[in-house]
Amino acid sequence: MTIRRAFSGVPWEQQVGYCRAVRAGNWIMVSGTAPVGDDGKTWAPGDGYLQAKRCIEIIEKALRALGADLSDVVRTRMYVTDISRWEDYGRAHAEAFGTNPPATSMVEVKALIDPQMLIEIEADAVLG
Repeated sequence: MTIRRAFSGVPWEQQVGYCRAVRAGNWIMVSGTAPVGDDGKTWAPGDGYLQAKRCIEIIEKALRALGADLSDVVRTRMYVTDISRWEDYGRAHAEAFGTNPPATSMVEVKALIDPQMLIEIEADAVLG
């Protein structure tokens, strides 16, 4: 089985020892993806909707690098620091996956790596 990796280029990939996504055969697993801008800073502090959209944009870029797109996603996991904002996160998720909805979970966690981050999303995809 061929294994391919996609890196986003952020410095903590090397520091922690991970990549943005791995393709093993027809499976693609995307690491927990935080709402980070190209400058490395937290995207849209305080806005759950925009942060979720940013996570999905980063996920989509990684999928494309490995020959897939959002329609290939079969599962997502959303880790959120404030579950009361579920509608904001859910709206961004529905906009991205509404025509091809994956199985999903939304779980409240104590904190993410940056206190300004409200959400982190993982995704798994399968290519036909």
